[in-house]
Amino acid sequence: MAVQPWRTGKVIRIENETSSTRRFWIEIPELPSFDFKPGQFVTLDLPIDEKPSKRWRSYSIASWPDGTNIIELVIVLLEGGLGTNYLFNHVTVGSELILRGPQGVFTLPDVIDKDLFFICTGTGIAPFRSMAHYIRDHDVPHQNIYLIFGCRLLCDGLYNSEMKELASQMSSFNYIPTYSREGGDNTEIRRGYVHAIYEEICKEKGITAARFYLCGWKNMIDEAKQRIQALGFDRKSIHQELYG
Repeated sequence: MAVQPWRTGKVIRIENETSSTRRFWIEIPELPSFDFKPGQFVTLDLPIDEKPSKRWRSYSIASWPDGTNIIELVIVLLEGGLGTNYLFNHVTVGSELILRGPQGVFTLPDVIDKDLFFICTGTGIAPFRSMAHYIRDHDVPHQNIYLIFGCRLLCDGLYNSEMKELASQMSSFNYIPTYSREGGDNTEIRRGYVHAIYEEICKEKGITAARFYLCGWKNMIDEAKQRIQALGFDRKSIHQELYG
């Protein structure tokens, strides 16, 4: 795959998604269309260090290919993170960002002939949002899709209403958020971690062939890989995109 050149993007819109998460819409004026595969990412070159390798930050594209030259990134503010602090405190509408992409092979198979498990935490939902919308918009033949999204509290949920709406439009798309630190007596929400959910689904439905896509922090991914293989699935059925 050819290395993409660095380009100049212009921030055209910024919205707070949660108290610590922001959505950035970036236009790439030199291109009539920014073409990418759902699940790919871009790398930003931020003015935070003299060494290029210490300036680069990669983020999955949260939007889906729509023929335009605009992409969306969803970014969480990390305590002590030079990159995210720059984006949150110095980037405004009209700011220019140097970026390169698309990059990455964390993409859908050419033929979706097995159930898909999209397992994520936090902003790891970004590539799966892109994939789900692409499948719907292009009427891509597929089996069942399970988007299992873990976060701490209800207020930390990303794209929650949008994912529920998508699930109402696609009978095969199952959106299952779970909250690890949510209290109260609301019986309509799931509590706990993502692992119990995919284990439960696989056992109850007797699923023996599936593809598992993991996106999030290292601890979640490492545990998921162990548990999925313990269920009897081959390592080749697991695909991952590590954050951090």
